[in-house]
Amino acid sequence: MKALMVIAPQGFRDEELFEPKHILEESGIEVTVASLTRNVAQGMLGGHITPDITINEVSVEEYDTVIFVGGTGASVYWNDAAAHKLIQDATHRDKIVAAICIAPVTLANAGVLEGKKATVWSSEGNHIAQKGGVYTAKDVERDGNIITASGPSCAQAFGEEIVKALS
Repeated sequence: MKALMVIAPQGFRDEELFEPKHILEESGIEVTVASLTRNVAQGMLGGHITPDITINEVSVEEYDTVIFVGGTGASVYWNDAAAHKLIQDATHRDKIVAAICIAPVTLANAGVLEGKKATVWSSEGNHIAQKGGVYTAKDVERDGNIITASGPSCAQAFGEEIVKALS
């Protein structure tokens, strides 16, 4: 099994990357980290990681799940055509598509949350509804192959739900 985790180049939420990544790897899932560049990415809490690939280099068919990590920087993908295409391609191939914190806004803008139950950081709940999603305000929400989570306190449960969905 292979997972793709997409992070912002600056301002990703540390625990929303590192906790699910650890859970996935402990479950035997190979994790690839993607961003806009291969330059060292900086987390909001001081963590850093060098992405393996850029989102433009991703071949979605190689992955079983595509995960968008939150944090203030995640808004860089809200209206990003490459991110939207990645999400749409993964959805059409019945991959698990997941997002945490404010990153579910990217899923909504890509058009994959219409008619789906989803959660997001509370400040963005209205955005999910405006794009046709059903905002539930839960910590973690799964509707079919879409998994969303509301924020850093849910990072562990988010990672566990992704592993469960892949099982």
